[in-house]
Amino acid sequence: MTTADISDDDVEKQFQVLDSEARSGGYHLNPDLEFTKKLVHGLLVNESRYGYPACPCRLSRSIKAEDLDIICPCNYRDPDLDQYGACYCALYVSDAILSKKKSLIPVPDRRPPRSERNSRKTIHTISSGSLSYPVWRCRVCGYLCAREEAPLVCPVCKAKKERFERFM
Repeated sequence: MTTADISDDDVEKQFQVLDSEARSGGYHLNPDLEFTKKLVHGLLVNESRYGYPACPCRLSRSIKAEDLDIICPCNYRDPDLDQYGACYCALYVSDAILSKKKSLIPVPDRRPPRSERNSRKTIHTISSGSLSYPVWRCRVCGYLCAREEAPLVCPVCKAKKERFERFM
């Protein structure tokens, strides 16, 4: 499929897939359907160009190994949702934005410059006793994740952020 071949039906089908995945994971897509479908179109364009759905609001290097952090949903989605109520491109929004208790505000780009991303490629293992991020455990189902903050919603059991505890 080329970018010219992306139809409204393709966008609608992908929107339905993303919406279903978001809901099943405890997330919400932006309720502005016209805006959201433009983002979905951008994801399809990037998937056609690069072979992966890079965030339509960021510049891709067209090298998947260098863009893993911006493949939608990107690595920055949850911290952005937690702090600002929306991800950088505003495809995903929080409960507060969805219910109009909070307004959308511009979200600064958390993605570090390429030089810093390249220097962060050191991977620490649990057996070494040294991790780059704290480990969070869902007290409901035991799901573990290593990241700056606990997820807003457990991807397994859908428990809210406050049900997580720092594990290590």
